[in-house]
Amino acid sequence: MNLYDIKIDSLQGKPIKLLDFKNKYILFVNVASKCGFTPQYKDLETLSKTYKDNLIVIGVPCNQFGKQEPGKADEITEFCQVNYGVSFLMTEKIDVRGENQHPLYTWLTSKKMNGKKSSSVKWNFQKYLVDKEGKLIDYYFSITKPLSKKITKHLK
Repeated sequence: MNLYDIKIDSLQGKPIKLLDFKNKYILFVNVASKCGFTPQYKDLETLSKTYKDNLIVIGVPCNQFGKQEPGKADEITEFCQVNYGVSFLMTEKIDVRGENQHPLYTWLTSKKMNGKKSSSVKWNFQKYLVDKEGKLIDYYFSITKPLSKKITKHLK
């Protein structure tokens, strides 16, 4: 299975076709509204706008870390737009680890699937960067800021 075969819905319940983003980088970030890293929404929005011709930022709400994303879809949408002006794509709320792990995160975290490396999601705002051909470049822990050179060096 490649990345573009994975099915996931938007926060509004509409299917997202990852294949539509071929020839662009994709940054997947598991997000939460009540986390110490939540202010990263601002930098994610800046990253999304700065590199809009080359990059798609996809926020993935998750309530598995400290129950810091308890909201329903409409509450998450409102929070992100009102507080951080988020306009980038957001998926449905999913599990990013454990027995109910969504296939997207199975692919992102399994070397057998992504061909690059295995990882585990440690906390909210962990980032996974995928290249224009749907291949994993690397992942970055929560402390890595969205505008870090570790990420932006790939986008130039």
